[in-house]
Amino acid sequence: MEGIRKVAVIGAGVMGAGIAAQIANAGIPVLLLDIVPEGAKERNIVATRAIERMRKTEPAPLMSEDAAKLITPGNIEDDLRQVAECDWIIEAIIERLDAKQELYRRLEAVRKRGSAVSSNTSTIPLRALVNGLPETFRRDFLITHFFNPPRYMRLLEIVAGPETAPDIVAAISRFGDIALGKTIVECKDTPGFIANRLGVYWMQVAVLEAIEGGLTVEEADAVMGSPVGIPRTGIFGLIDLVGLDLMPHVNASMARLLPAKDAFHAANRELPLLTKMIAEGYTGRKGKGGFYRLDQSGGKRRKLAIDLITGDYRPEQKPELPELESVKDLRALLSAESKIGRYAWRVLGQTLAYAASLVPEAADDIVRIDEAMRLGYNWKWGPFELLDKIGPDWVADRLAAEGLPVPAMLELARGRKFYRVQNGVPQYLGLDGQYHDIVRPEGVLLLSDIKLRTQPLAKNGSAALWDIGDGVACFEFTSKMNALDGDIIALLEKSIAIVREGFKALVIYNEGENFSVGANLGIALFAANIAAWSEIEKQLVAGQRTYLALKYAPFPVVAAPSGMALGGGCEILLHSAAVQAHAETYAGLVECGVGLVPAWGGCKEMLLRWQNSPALSHGPMPAPIKAFEMISTAQVSRSAAQAKEMLILRPADRITMNRARLLADAKARALELAQNYLPPQPAVLTLPGASGKLALMMAAQNAHKLGKATAHDLVVAEGLANVLSGGECDLVDECDEQSILDLERMNFMRLLRTQPTLARIEHTLETGKPLRN
Repeated sequence: MEGIRKVAVIGAGVMGAGIAAQIANAGIPVLLLDIVPEGAKERNIVATRAIERMRKTEPAPLMSEDAAKLITPGNIEDDLRQVAECDWIIEAIIERLDAKQELYRRLEAVRKRGSAVSSNTSTIPLRALVNGLPETFRRDFLITHFFNPPRYMRLLEIVAGPETAPDIVAAISRFGDIALGKTIVECKDTPGFIANRLGVYWMQVAVLEAIEGGLTVEEADAVMGSPVGIPRTGIFGLIDLVGLDLMPHVNASMARLLPAKDAFHAANRELPLLTKMIAEGYTGRKGKGGFYRLDQSGGKRRKLAIDLITGDYRPEQKPELPELESVKDLRALLSAESKIGRYAWRVLGQTLAYAASLVPEAADDIVRIDEAMRLGYNWKWGPFELLDKIGPDWVADRLAAEGLPVPAMLELARGRKFYRVQNGVPQYLGLDGQYHDIVRPEGVLLLSDIKLRTQPLAKNGSAALWDIGDGVACFEFTSKMNALDGDIIALLEKSIAIVREGFKALVIYNEGENFSVGANLGIALFAANIAAWSEIEKQLVAGQRTYLALKYAPFPVVAAPSGMALGGGCEILLHSAAVQAHAETYAGLVECGVGLVPAWGGCKEMLLRWQNSPALSHGPMPAPIKAFEMISTAQVSRSAAQAKEMLILRPADRITMNRARLLADAKARALELAQNYLPPQPAVLTLPGASGKLALMMAAQNAHKLGKATAHDLVVAEGLANVLSGGECDLVDECDEQSILDLERMNFMRLLRTQPTLARIEHTLETGKPLRN
């Protein structure tokens, strides 16, 4: 099969439309088809409305408006023949075998030979889907199971049949990996595949054990959340999110398809409370509420939780669980002689045993099961990683002591772990009882792997410098949330000297959840509270000096962000020779939100980018106006594509869809730039001076009159306007970079001395939210 240049998605529901959006995010044209509703005047209305809905949905399925333009709406009555232009056809219609097979027969009549056809089914086996269909169809057919929402969930389960052509599987896997950014997990043709097979069992057990153990929904969610590496929604919060009404349908399908001896059947008991809630419209967030709901009676907004015994709602209560506060490890929690400890063990013990029983039935190895749960359910650790944390022997012994079956895979791990590192190479325990290397896909380079087999070139408590091969070094932030502090700045300055002497290029990258949330505000607040103004200014000078050294280094610096790149983290991007960004990069200069202005060159660099943009007219005012709009409102991109629109990324900067490929792509970009690299020439700016500042402040004052800006916003805006207009500079003057840096520093220090700014910083540190004062 050749490359995938156009895709058709049939079914414009939440999943189908979301899949179409992610394909469009990858820059690939998509045909989105659905039925023609009875009596509809607009025959494409279902698909058209799906696209319009996605333009407004939060979190956004689309990464940019340009992506939306790549989706063409249509209907299966008038437009099905257009699938002949498509290389991949994805079916995402109702979970009914008869409806799917009827569609497949129609597709077989019009599609081009060799095009891939896949189903997004989450429950129906592949062998049933292709039963009775021609060999030509069976050869090109597979299951591609996306997770909701398709843009953000990184798992793509692929199931191939015995007749599916290997080149079809390879092409779809490669496209899903590189273009769509998914981790491909190959599954066997078993009910629920991997993630839902285990995830549905875990949810059912967790609900049952909470009811039978006398826990409240808040207690159950507190235990089945962060303490065990599961998202803070816990179990009941998760069910509210996905929809209570889905549970009976999924459970019925699993019960019908799973063998009689499967442990799922023992847990698949009817829950009268769930039945009652669904009947009354309490189906979760999409309905009137679920296990939790919002009550706005009496003009007050409060969160309610359901009583699992009576079925009545009551005010949400924060559970007091000393077991979670004092427990240092998972085994201690599972051993606690309390209802909380018993609940944790009953849920995790059964879930981990079930996971072990799925090898080799659902997956050939433990790595696939762990990846499926990490990426499909956002678990911090997969089930076998959890077993290693608890101790496989301890779990096996306790299961046996309670008369529960011990799966063969768990018995196999007695006296050892499921994972180990041998000679710097991560390995997993196989079914043959031997350890096997974990092999990364071609083009995947992980810093975590490099760190297993080498020592850092330089290191302190907040950062490290690594040799990643081929003459490229990698600078890594390691502080909490990768917040920037004096140690990071000092080591970065030292690293520039190290790279200059012995390397071709530098990549700035880490494998944290966020690239960097910006400067460490806690340190700034502490220093301000003790009036250590000279120390704060020293840090500003050091940061400005180091960022300029990055920009004018004699070697290329490539920033490789993922997640949030805010404030000083964004300024790293702005001073790099190139950016290789993960598609899910959320970048912006947010300092005004805490009552400050960017002071490590962010204002300067945004002025330069907008001054040089062909999209703006010439003259001294357009660039300051654009920079003022963005910085004063603390705008943050919602994707790397949007960061390009905001000029935080330049047109030549590149985007990587798959997070696991980011470091390899950044390294390749650095080596490409290193050939005959020349640093940029010093830049100059033409700025409007006092008249420009006046114009910017008129806009801010207008926002204040409309109630969109507070009194202190005006104070901050004045400091920002002073920087962006060039201060005392005149229209006929050219401002160099240092003069703008001086203005940044001066206005930062002036604002930091104001009480409203200190109040904003303190509030943000305490709540994680901005203060509007």
